Amino acid sequence: MQTRHITRLVSAAVLAMAGTQASAAGFQLLEQNASGLGNAFAGTAAVAEDASTIFFNPAGMTELQAREFSVGVDFVRPSFDFSNTDSVFLYSPVTVPASGGMSGDAGDWSAVPNAYLSWALTDRLYAGIGFSAPFGLKTEYDDDWIGRAQALKFEIKTMNVNPSLAFKVNDMISVGLGLNWQRMEAEYARMATVLSPPFAAAGLANTKVKLDADDDSWGWNAGILFKLSPTTKLGLAYRSSVKHKLDGSLKFEGPLAGLSPLTTNSDAKADVELPDTFTLSVAQQLSSDWEMLGDLSWTGWSSIKEVKIVRTSGALAGSTAQTLETNFRDTWRISLGANYKLNDAWKLKFGVAYDQTPVKDQASRLVSLPDANRTWLTVGTQWQVNPQSRLDLGLAYLFVDKTHINNDQAADGRGRVTGTYDSDVVILGAQYSMGF
Repeated sequence: MQTRHITRLVSAAVLAMAGTQASAAGFQLLEQNASGLGNAFAGTAAVAEDASTIFFNPAGMTELQAREFSVGVDFVRPSFDFSNTDSVFLYSPVTVPASGGMSGDAGDWSAVPNAYLSWALTDRLYAGIGFSAPFGLKTEYDDDWIGRAQALKFEIKTMNVNPSLAFKVNDMISVGLGLNWQRMEAEYARMATVLSPPFAAAGLANTKVKLDADDDSWGWNAGILFKLSPTTKLGLAYRSSVKHKLDGSLKFEGPLAGLSPLTTNSDAKADVELPDTFTLSVAQQLSSDWEMLGDLSWTGWSSIKEVKIVRTSGALAGSTAQTLETNFRDTWRISLGANYKLNDAWKLKFGVAYDQTPVKDQASRLVSLPDANRTWLTVGTQWQVNPQSRLDLGLAYLFVDKTHINNDQAADGRGRVTGTYDSDVVILGAQYSMGF
């Protein structure tokens, strides 16, 4: 009974804090520990240095002490500064230049927590459980920004509970399997009507529409760890896609709310299949002081081609209120890391990575997700407090390619947003791990 209560508390804390700022391409969150941050998350499926291996490769639990736990948090700060070129609104029956502010910065600080516990049931069989947030995103603009008809706020939160088992087949091979219960919450808000200046001057404000929806669903993950030699480890890991059937409501607020079936509150649903991932990792001890790490990972973002928001009640039940045309492609990520053992107490970490965006082009780029290819540069340190415990600190700076957008939704009454985003991401992480 007490264990279930603790699980609920940890799960609630993860969901409350997590998943509001994407750092990897798309809206994936790699920050499932801080021990890997300094290495740009290279070697994640092979290194198995603490209990966070439950998320990255559960087979790695066989490399841990009889009982271990890790708890950490990563603070993520993305920046999305938009510069307009020739965005337009559609005031029926004419198109006019968009008016309004530049919105400032659509990004902000957010925390991504994680917690893991593993223990040996026998000398060959291990069990563990992890709490994490594998996906998340938040973009939020001022109410008067020029793209307000397309989006004012878009937020995705996930919370993942991951019980796992690992089995040591022999001294060279270990396998692992995990079950994932995942909760997803989504909020999307935009201006449902954008009035022309004469009407706005007459005191009529614009009308907002907001979707709130959530779902609980299941997935799985598996991994295998090869100890090719005393100095070489190779890891393969897979995390399944998770199909969410989000249920919630569409709510309108403003002078036109309820005046027609199109601006009347209703229940709503949306189906989203979060992508699967496959990772190949290697960890190579070069000497007593130096270790090299590498990662090649694939993410199946093409599972999200579009997201249809469908009304499920009221006069327009069964009709599509809006379709978010994402048209995502599958992506690749490559990362390299190095560790240098300064002395028995301190280890220095370094990393670099290249992360491909799932967004195909500027025409399909959404103001909700102004994503582009990014390059990671990272540093970190590990302090061995005593033989049983250690503290990891990490810092990452992500250079994001110049992001062009030319998203034309004028045919649907939401205007066209044309311009560029200047973006970057800063991540700070801390993690405490202990064996007992």
